[in-house]
Amino acid sequence: MAYMPEAKGWASGGWLNRLIARPGFQDFANRMPFMRGMARRDGAEIFDLVQGFVRSQVLYALVKLEVPERLMDGPASPDMFALSWGVTVERATLLLQAGAGLGLLKRRRDGRFALTRKGAAMVGVPGLRQMILHHGAFYRDMGDPVAVLKGEAETELAGFWPYVFGATGDVDPEVTRTYSDLMADSQRLVARDTLATVSLAGVQRLADVGGGSGAFLIEVAKSYPDMSLTLFDLPPVMPSARDRVTAAGFQSRIDLVGGSFRDDPLPSDVDAMSLIRVLYDHDDASVVALLAKIFETLPPGGRLLISEPMSGGDRPDPITDVYFAFYTLAMRTGRTRSAATISQMCEAAGFTEIKAPKPARSFVTSVVTAVKPA
Repeated sequence: MAYMPEAKGWASGGWLNRLIARPGFQDFANRMPFMRGMARRDGAEIFDLVQGFVRSQVLYALVKLEVPERLMDGPASPDMFALSWGVTVERATLLLQAGAGLGLLKRRRDGRFALTRKGAAMVGVPGLRQMILHHGAFYRDMGDPVAVLKGEAETELAGFWPYVFGATGDVDPEVTRTYSDLMADSQRLVARDTLATVSLAGVQRLADVGGGSGAFLIEVAKSYPDMSLTLFDLPPVMPSARDRVTAAGFQSRIDLVGGSFRDDPLPSDVDAMSLIRVLYDHDDASVVALLAKIFETLPPGGRLLISEPMSGGDRPDPITDVYFAFYTLAMRTGRTRSAATISQMCEAAGFTEIKAPKPARSFVTSVVTAVKPA
């Protein structure tokens, strides 16, 4: 009987973990030519995890001080930044040097700094600047990740997203505008990846449930000029939606309907519904109720489109199972589910022909589609 646990440890790799964890083994590995590269690579990757929060904060500083935008026209010297920031040249150089260490900037031989390709791309990603600045709240919440994990923390993110809790009464208009703008700016990327992944050919009228200020439907309107569209979201969101839809020139094609999917009827004169970054905001009970309500509302043959960041499930994803998993946890209402879990929830609601195509960029979005049987 004493032999079995040891055999189990050998088979499960426990013996190898204990060997690698010995300080002496690390010294040995660094001396062996055939192991040196692996040991140093592992060490560098571990230290990269250790310094991850500092990297994020350096990025925050670069964005807050508008460094990428100011370098769009060409290289600049640290003293130019020092003067406008009110810091010494030495400290301005420190931040710019860190930006170069992140691969966003590059230091020239003359001491000036310029954008790299990656740094220039940051300027062109819709909503990225706003998202990074918004992360101040998330980072403060993650100051004690164990408290977040245990549900003991009063998180700032929970206060930033009032609509997740079904707020329909008096809500600060500035909070509403900030929420709507942040969602819309980031949702353009989601919309484009979603429409590149699935076809909406054959859909006559689409209702986007929880559609925010209309970013997804505006992209749909561009791609499907004959499709009729309805945006359904809470009444406080409607002013932002009206402004954005009108500015895009689609006010005659996109109907705006204010309401709560918890309490009010969903638009019924449609043959498809979409949920874009909606489910991961909510707990399982809310998701089950919403999917059942959509199933009941859609006509036979009606289609459902779900698009949001999803967990890798059995194959953990390095972004969605880290960033989005803890972001939704800090919101205190939802969670990041895998495509398999969402598919099972759709099946339980009665949907068939459930598909989960491989995402182009899991850090932007993944997609699940389903059909109400005829």
